[in-house]
Amino acid sequence: MTSSSDPGSLGWRLLQELHYIFPWLVENIFGSLDGILVGWNLRCLQGRVNPIEYSIAMEFLDPSGPMMKLVYKLQAEDYKYDFPVAYLPEPVRACIEERVLPECPLYHNKVQLPAAGAQGLHLALNPFEYYMFFFALSLITQRNFPLSVHVRTSDCAYFLLVDRYLTWFLPTEGNVVPPPSTTLGGTIPSPTPRTPAVPFTSYGLHHTSLLKRHISHQPSVNADPASQEIWRSETLLQVFVEMWLHHYSLEMYQKMQSPHAKLEVLHYRLSLSSSLHSSPAQPSYQALHAYQESFKPTEEHVLVVRLLLKHLHAFSNSLKPEQVSPSTHSHTASPLEEFKRVVIPRFVQQKLYIFLQHCFGHWPLDASFRAVLEMWLSYLQPWRYAPEKQFLTADPQPRSIPEKWAPFVQENLLMYTKLFIGFLNRALRTDLVSPKNALMVFRVAKVFAQPNLAEMIQKGEQLFLEPELVIPHRQHRVFMTPTFPGNLLSSWPPAVTDASFKVKSHVYSLEGQDGQYKQMFGPEVRTLVLRLAQMIAQAKQTANSLSDYSSETSANRSFLSWLGFCPIDMNGTYCTNDLDELGQDSIKKTDEYLEKALEYLCQIFRLNEAQLAQLMMTVGTAPAENGKRQLPDSIVSDEGLVLTPLGRYQIINGLRKFDIAYQGDVELQPIRSYEIAPLVRLFFQASSAINRRFAGHMEALCSREDFLGAFCRFHLTESFQAEKSRLSPVAPHRAGRTRGPRLSLRFLASYRTLFTLLMAFLVAAVFGIGPVLCTLLISVLYLLYAVVMTAVTQKLKPHQH
Repeated sequence: MTSSSDPGSLGWRLLQELHYIFPWLVENIFGSLDGILVGWNLRCLQGRVNPIEYSIAMEFLDPSGPMMKLVYKLQAEDYKYDFPVAYLPEPVRACIEERVLPECPLYHNKVQLPAAGAQGLHLALNPFEYYMFFFALSLITQRNFPLSVHVRTSDCAYFLLVDRYLTWFLPTEGNVVPPPSTTLGGTIPSPTPRTPAVPFTSYGLHHTSLLKRHISHQPSVNADPASQEIWRSETLLQVFVEMWLHHYSLEMYQKMQSPHAKLEVLHYRLSLSSSLHSSPAQPSYQALHAYQESFKPTEEHVLVVRLLLKHLHAFSNSLKPEQVSPSTHSHTASPLEEFKRVVIPRFVQQKLYIFLQHCFGHWPLDASFRAVLEMWLSYLQPWRYAPEKQFLTADPQPRSIPEKWAPFVQENLLMYTKLFIGFLNRALRTDLVSPKNALMVFRVAKVFAQPNLAEMIQKGEQLFLEPELVIPHRQHRVFMTPTFPGNLLSSWPPAVTDASFKVKSHVYSLEGQDGQYKQMFGPEVRTLVLRLAQMIAQAKQTANSLSDYSSETSANRSFLSWLGFCPIDMNGTYCTNDLDELGQDSIKKTDEYLEKALEYLCQIFRLNEAQLAQLMMTVGTAPAENGKRQLPDSIVSDEGLVLTPLGRYQIINGLRKFDIAYQGDVELQPIRSYEIAPLVRLFFQASSAINRRFAGHMEALCSREDFLGAFCRFHLTESFQAEKSRLSPVAPHRAGRTRGPRLSLRFLASYRTLFTLLMAFLVAAVFGIGPVLCTLLISVLYLLYAVVMTAVTQKLKPHQH
């Protein structure tokens, strides 16, 4: 411990008090690790809602503010604070509890045995680490949003503090700002290594920090401040990555890539679904329950990670031009420049890939996936955050991606290929008629259609699929004279520059040696793309049909329906979705998104119009015959209609559907919203009484073949009419059952009927006609109408089949 004050001085006592209250202060700001204590609730604090509290919090927690100055002051005294291992991300916690040292250097030399009377292992953290652990974990542990307030993540204090910390400790220009001096002419030293208090049986395959090794060789006199304080930048990044991304272990992910493990997971899930009707799941299946990750990231979590990725791209791309070449940086690069070179592949790539894989596989199939999608696309486009940005102008034609980004694409090949395949599988299960889903497909297609990107990805796949044997004539491999004959490894230089080796190392490190790589430009994925192209074309047709149907409905809307008296169409052709709520502009936008997405997919995978036309014909996306909507494809069986696979596909994607109509007793159908419930019940009782009293007379009248019989049949309804339309496959086939003619007075309970009668009496009153006379006139007019309709029906009947 180093101190510039006498232990009995007032300054030393004050520092001791600050040391004791520091954990309490941090917990009161960021909340408790168990989520019970909310703290300042920085994730909900917005300047437009609480300007005073917001301003105070941002000033107090600023990288140069009072709180960070306290951290530096305590850091100078080498104080340590206990952090429970139980609140670390699950893979790290399990690793430490099994006495296996995690690969990340952040945990090295920090694990301590529990003190007397305490429970569980803990980490001995310095003040800066302790502060950053709480700050990063508060994004996950504190999820208490006030329901009455809409929180926009980009405006909240937490999001902006993350941005400030990244800008301060990972600067794109200049060096890291050194902490304030605590003694005259002195600086805060870097934390010294400590002997681990817990013996570990295995240390994993961790790498010693390149930056710390470099710093240890820096001279202590007149040293660059960035060389002395680069540990803060490294610690900040490691804490953010560990707390936000390291929730799924690489080992478990690689294990689950084998077909045998996938089959066991399928059996396990099936056993869970049938647990109510069968014996409990087998222990071998229950052991795989660990893969059913309990951690579920939120949209806010994903947005903050996207902010981190965008800044890391800008930070990495700010590398000085003279330091870009790997052959010139070994002895001349400063620690900060060296950090920029390795920041993404060493600290971020692996954990981000597993994080994205889990999100792609477990995120709900709704519009909230847009946050994950944009985070992924931000990582795939580092050129968007390059200093020059000469290709991001307003030119309508996108410029080709420079060839200098080919190494990034190749060394992140799985980020492009496997996640693209994962997105394809998601898109094939979504409703592309929805504008939000159509926008996501458009965004992905637009990014991958950038000129030269598909060629870079294809080149990366070729490098990965190259045979392991050395090809002598390749120019990008650097060869050295072997020291011993027959020693293959001796031909490799210390700094391996072989592009194929880098791609293979990337794939094998993430997927394992037994992982099966699926080519993005292979035949299997091309089939998925063709299916997506079919769905896009079908969704466009459905959106246009919805637009036409909506226009016809609006055009045919009567004055009564405008007043709210129009009956609901129980046999409506289309189901409602967000297009109905957003209107014609949204339908037009959806059509534009899908049109451009289809165009981009054709560019990426070189699809021609002849292929697309042939595919559209095979799935039955041609317009309906004679301007009428066709029914789903089905076959007739003894049990009624049975859908074919094509028919199921048509229904799922909203291309066709059966007419859904009430098939039961007309008198017993549910009361509609356009009917008066008490009157429906009253007229039903009256009709039933009349039908019971005069059933024989009505049947005798309707059985007559003269005009009187036809007149009675026109008014008296059958209890079950013969089916004139095809039943839905879900409805059982049943024979019609006739109970004779009956009188129905239910039409008198309709708002429309009553409103029409009311208007007729009001018009009659204007002309001085009383209610009795008006009723008589209405009866006479209806009698004439019924006679005419009966005569027309009788005249057409001989010609009907």
